[in-house]
Amino acid sequence: MNSIEPKIKASLILEVIGRPAEYLTETLNDLIKRIGEEKGITVKNTIVNPPIELKEQKDFYTSFAEIEVDAEGILQIAILMFKYMPAHIEIISPQNISLSNFQWNDVLNELTRRLHGYDELARIVQAEKAILENKLRALLPKQENVQETKEEPKKGGKKKK
Repeated sequence: MNSIEPKIKASLILEVIGRPAEYLTETLNDLIKRIGEEKGITVKNTIVNPPIELKEQKDFYTSFAEIEVDAEGILQIAILMFKYMPAHIEIISPQNISLSNFQWNDVLNELTRRLHGYDELARIVQAEKAILENKLRALLPKQENVQETKEEPKKGGKKKK
């Protein structure tokens, strides 16, 4: 970071869903700790909200943490965004951020590197999915024969009580 360039103050909101409720608080605290260990990032303030049960899904909980950070530059903010996938991010200050070509190159190359990583992961998952589907298809005819054998007595009509 250039000594003239001001630090970037930002606010992040991280959300988690899962169970048990205690695990969510532990997970958020662990994420906050890891964010604080990132190069060029200083965690200034955190609020971890208590887990609440989801109305739609019994025994599942949700919680979120508000994290205020100081970052050495926009590259560190971009890294946080891709690494921790916050639900919301807001740059508090400075109001205007100007970047040199070199800084834009850093941000865009980091973005490209991460996108290539996600693309590679997606391709691996697609290949593994195809392998599993082929194995399942190979097993299905055997399973269908077993099902047909079990269902044959029912085909003649209604079952007598």
